[in-house]
Amino acid sequence: MTSSRASDELSGFSLETPAVVDVFTEVLKRGPIARIDIARRTGLSQAAVTKAVAPLLLRGLLSAHDNMRPTQPGRPVQPISVNEGAQLAIGVTVRVDEVFGVATTMRANVLHSVTRRLASTSVEAVVEAVAATVEALQRRLGDDAEKVLGVGVAVSGDVDKQHGFVRASPRLNWSTVPFEKMLRDRLGLAVIIDNDVRALSIAEEWFGIGVDAESFAIVTIGAGIGCGLYVNGDVIEGAYGVAGELGHLPLGPSDLVCSCGRHGCVETVASSSAILEAVRSAKHDPLLTMREAVQLARAADPDAVAAFERAAVIIGMALATMANLVGPSVILVAGESVTDFDLYEQRIRESFDEHTFGAAGQCQIVTRSHTFEDWARGAAASLLRASVTRT
Repeated sequence: MTSSRASDELSGFSLETPAVVDVFTEVLKRGPIARIDIARRTGLSQAAVTKAVAPLLLRGLLSAHDNMRPTQPGRPVQPISVNEGAQLAIGVTVRVDEVFGVATTMRANVLHSVTRRLASTSVEAVVEAVAATVEALQRRLGDDAEKVLGVGVAVSGDVDKQHGFVRASPRLNWSTVPFEKMLRDRLGLAVIIDNDVRALSIAEEWFGIGVDAESFAIVTIGAGIGCGLYVNGDVIEGAYGVAGELGHLPLGPSDLVCSCGRHGCVETVASSSAILEAVRSAKHDPLLTMREAVQLARAADPDAVAAFERAAVIIGMALATMANLVGPSVILVAGESVTDFDLYEQRIRESFDEHTFGAAGQCQIVTRSHTFEDWARGAAASLLRASVTRT
């Protein structure tokens, strides 16, 4: 649920009733889909579904397939799908050294992408880089830029989506930044800001692994470690906008200081930057790259193997802790470092099994590599979800 402030500024949709929202959401996530299947999934009567679909068809947000197919003798079915190009979204993810943006359809399919380097992480520099990225995407869209609902922006850290503040982002060195208002004033467009992992979870909820999963968790491993949770039909945002901070569970050595300023966080051992720093220290080589660290580990270098082993144990413990608390059916491990998952996959699973309780250990763990485009697509999905589900 978004705040009335954000709702008032999002344009393009006019989904006046909960029934229309439910029907449109089902078609958006699962279309082409028959009316009878929409009714079954939403609990609405077929008459209520037909009533909700009619104005959406007239406005061009939905379309009915001409190739009607029979499901029972004498009862043909005409599947409904979303007209993806009727409205568009822009999604932007802010990294420490660059801004990455995409323009997408209503199903978060990427049409164009743009990257801008960041010379500084000052708030002003980031606002200008985001604005330049959005304006470049608008130019690429041409006349279709008029269809843009707004801009979703994803940032790492503690993000208050409801009020539009980045409360704390250690990687950007931000504290209490009214980021959404600054971007709205600069762009003249509706803006939604979100935590980057939570936005990625929304994309998975609506257009990925979550479409058919009752519950799932997405864990991202990179320079930091994040976690998004989908439980009981919704992505968990937390009462104060903070939830799923797996990287900041105090499971690591108490003498290690995290970027957040606290001691013993999972990130101090298991993030890609922590692994690299451990190998650099052991090899007395401050210029060693992550690729070289991976090569050493695959060549059975004991220092590199030890660094990845220690990371695997902590990640397994963190995943088990989350599984014991939440009980997801699937955990998706994703991010920039997942290409190196083979180095410690078995040990992660062993550690996970050692610390899960009962049936929580039946949770399926799957891996997937994510690119910066996926993060930006998540920001677009966050905007799309906000525009559809607002009341």
